[in-house]
Amino acid sequence: MNTARRGIVAGLTGGIACGKSTVARMFAELGAAVVSADEISREIVAPGMPAWEEIRAEFGDAVLRPDGTLDRKRLGTIVFSDPAKRRRLEAITHPRIRQVMAERIAAAAAAGRPVIAEIPLLFESEASRSLVDVVIVVYADPETQLARLMGRDQLTREQALARIEAQMPLSEKVKRADFVIDNGGDLERTREQVARIWSELLQA
Repeated sequence: MNTARRGIVAGLTGGIACGKSTVARMFAELGAAVVSADEISREIVAPGMPAWEEIRAEFGDAVLRPDGTLDRKRLGTIVFSDPAKRRRLEAITHPRIRQVMAERIAAAAAAGRPVIAEIPLLFESEASRSLVDVVIVVYADPETQLARLMGRDQLTREQALARIEAQMPLSEKVKRADFVIDNGGDLERTREQVARIWSELLQA
């Protein structure tokens, strides 16, 4: 009989450009199995995939690059300026992302080690929240977050603010978290926080 212990599943979320992927890599270095919603979101919109076909039908060839791949920046500009279009895009992609995430989380947890499920919109989706046991929120102060987003995605201040404001306020996510990682300073301080949380996850 298989008596292997299921590993705890920790949802990793936070504000856009607060450093979730950096924190996820730190957990991976410590031995966590990482499942990333962002990676899955790219997989499901590869040319010829059902989600790609629906996005093309909904938004037209203008959101495709010459090679047929999705121009995520152009699509982002469209949906973050029109809530109805953003909801339509989410209706196309989110159920597919959740299905693949659920499958990968289950497979990783069955191995008995902690799983870090990196899900940017974890609190915004009750279905996604049901996939995890505890929640870790990655935080950065508002000005640091804004500056990082503008620099990372080459956005104007107005464009960056629109993307931040499209999400649940970061302060609300912090209130709902089981663990909070302040990633507004140097990476060594972030790494120390990750190590402390990792130790607790191993004991859960």
